[in-house]
Amino acid sequence: MSEVLAPAQRRLGPPFSAPHGQGATFVELFFDLVFVFALTEVTALTLHDLDWEGAARSVLILWMIWWAWTQWTWALNPTDTDHGLIRLATLGAVGVAFIMAASVGQAFGDGGLWFAVPYVAVRVIAMGLYLVVAAADAGQFEGVKRFTLASVPGMVVVIVGGAVDGDARAWLWLVAVLLDVGATVVAAGYEDWHLRVDHFVERHALFVIIALGESLVVVGVTVAAADRSAEVLRVAVGAVAVTCLLWWTYFGWLKDALEVQLEREPGATEGILARDAFSIMHFPLVGGVIGIAVGFEEMVLHPGDHLETAGLVALVLGLVLFVGSGAAAWARAGHQVLLPRIAVLAALVVALVLAADQQPVVTLTIIGVAIAAIAVLEQAMHPARAVFEAFYSSD
Repeated sequence: MSEVLAPAQRRLGPPFSAPHGQGATFVELFFDLVFVFALTEVTALTLHDLDWEGAARSVLILWMIWWAWTQWTWALNPTDTDHGLIRLATLGAVGVAFIMAASVGQAFGDGGLWFAVPYVAVRVIAMGLYLVVAAADAGQFEGVKRFTLASVPGMVVVIVGGAVDGDARAWLWLVAVLLDVGATVVAAGYEDWHLRVDHFVERHALFVIIALGESLVVVGVTVAAADRSAEVLRVAVGAVAVTCLLWWTYFGWLKDALEVQLEREPGATEGILARDAFSIMHFPLVGGVIGIAVGFEEMVLHPGDHLETAGLVALVLGLVLFVGSGAAAWARAGHQVLLPRIAVLAALVVALVLAADQQPVVTLTIIGVAIAAIAVLEQAMHPARAVFEAFYSSD
């Protein structure tokens, strides 16, 4: 029994640094559950106000949710997440983030502070944790400290925005978003982040899974509430098939290729590449899934009618953001433009506009064929083959 308890007992004391080879742990996966709920609430918010103003507000809320999550990913990357104190801090953040997620629907109404305060609290917990863990490395600690100080103005603006009414709240939160991005620029030049690349990439890949799973949840809940018919069944099956194909465009090769490129990046610029290709460029990718989920729900609700303009725009933009953001991340990391992906994506947009008056099953078929073509072309051409060969031949 003492041999079994010994590892757990050792984790109750310092150091807080992650042991070699530690991947994503159960407490991190549990932490992600509250963000599944948050994404569900953002989708509901978008559906409630399916216009340009409502979409802009959803983007602002989604950014803050994403930024809170990605900041925790950076903070936990060098951290022993099986350490008892780290687990307690993470579980405490789960409770705070739950209040944030539950307040998404009222964030632009009477619940501005109910969203803003827990959002800031979640980030403050992450920053405090990151400072404690980074204290053992003077260079890393300096970078974390600079990022923390640079992040304070943005968080103050979020609180102020939550306290005011009307359009001023949205504009202040937009300023906070810009300040968030500026904070990463301030910190990037001062730190060698010493990333555990496998863990960092795995955490982002898991969030992509969460987002794609959210689109399936939306379809499933809507189908469960709808009257059974052949049309509903066809739309549901088509939506699931398209989601699987979208999964393939990311996990077929891109996720592994991004990991290899990040692993090869020199230490001085590794953090900058991680920021650009993951923290920044994965945001529109996740946002794209929200748009796709909105389009799917509209299809299931009206399986015999063509998509209304708002639903079609949400679907098309969602596809462009998801598939296109993957191409952007690879262009940044692999310095290579995915021409077949971009060409097929452009053809898909044109085809969907021309088929705007068709029933959902036709729309889903067009999407499925286009995304399958991207998967097949990239599987055959394998854009990152040379990268993989060079990387593994050097080991």
